[in-house]
Amino acid sequence: MTVIVDAVELARDLIRCPSVTPEDAGALGVVQTVLEDLGFVCHRLPFADADTPDVDNLYARLGDTGPNFCFAGHTDVVPLGNPDAWSVDPFGGEIIDDILYGRGATDMKSAIAAFIEAVSRLQAEGGTAGSISLLITGDEEGPAINGTKKVLDWIADNGETIDVCLLGEPTNPNKLGEMVKIGRRGSLTGRLTVTGIQGHTAYPHLADNPLPRLARMLDAISTHKLDQGTDHFQPSNLQLTTIDTGNPATNVIPASATAGFNIRFNDLHTGDSLTEWLHRECGELGGHYELDIKVSGEAFLNPLGDFSALIAKSVEQVTGIRPELSTSGGTSDARFIKNCCPVAEFGLVSQTMHKVDERIAVADIRDLADIYTAILLGYFADIGAKTS
Repeated sequence: MTVIVDAVELARDLIRCPSVTPEDAGALGVVQTVLEDLGFVCHRLPFADADTPDVDNLYARLGDTGPNFCFAGHTDVVPLGNPDAWSVDPFGGEIIDDILYGRGATDMKSAIAAFIEAVSRLQAEGGTAGSISLLITGDEEGPAINGTKKVLDWIADNGETIDVCLLGEPTNPNKLGEMVKIGRRGSLTGRLTVTGIQGHTAYPHLADNPLPRLARMLDAISTHKLDQGTDHFQPSNLQLTTIDTGNPATNVIPASATAGFNIRFNDLHTGDSLTEWLHRECGELGGHYELDIKVSGEAFLNPLGDFSALIAKSVEQVTGIRPELSTSGGTSDARFIKNCCPVAEFGLVSQTMHKVDERIAVADIRDLADIYTAILLGYFADIGAKTS
């Protein structure tokens, strides 16, 4: 007889693993042991790459027929900040006044535990006709190089198919049930360097000051309205993040100046189209410049359909709240998963993620397990029957 997993206790066990990226600290082992007890076949997938830390990951599957419902998440967490600022042991998994405290309580160890409880409930009732899998990475909060993206490559190389994916990131701004993420904005980070000729401030005719040109370029790109937004996306925006000359002297014209910026963009743009626009704007102002660009994710929107409708219905069934279908917020590993299958995100309340005294109400963890159970039951009863 299958023992039903207690999501709260499992979340506490996971929090007690100090798995600050890229360290696993035993977290994946905790997940693997519980999943193997439920009948999952587990694959530990360590990956390495140049100039980035090695990372351990886990792919686990229960069943060998379609459809395959995948839950994705991460056991790695961000650093503590100042440990002395915490009112509790950050890795103690303490419950005080029905609130679970600890790094990862919200983002997102409790969601992993809630999904595993939901699966154990289904197993106790006889299981499902298809398959359930979990893709758990240790590299979501870090460079995201040796994590989900490489696990997805391994899945494809080994003949696995994922039909839909639910990502357990904390999606609700203030109250459980408010928001399901059905897409994400893209993110482009740029570093603009303008070069000139160093010289004495008293003899500017013998120098070439790069700062006025950099200022004109930054004014041009930062005041330009990229778009007005769409039905599902906020307007794209460019934010300046730093301006540096490395010049401590008051009487020296610098040889170069560099500025950093980030663009969060909707699906009216791509990384390539924004790169072309940036070069056009900067090039028109003359002078030598270099533009280093990194696109960490493209904007995407999953088609509204049965899967997002099922999630919204399940959320409302448990919480009484009809969730907004949103694309707000930062990037997530959904940017990789969307190339494999339809993906949506629903998890806990995001108010304390990455903060000192990260915490979540025990009642929310219980309700999240109920929501995930309803989603699984609905998927295999309705959507799974259509796709198998």
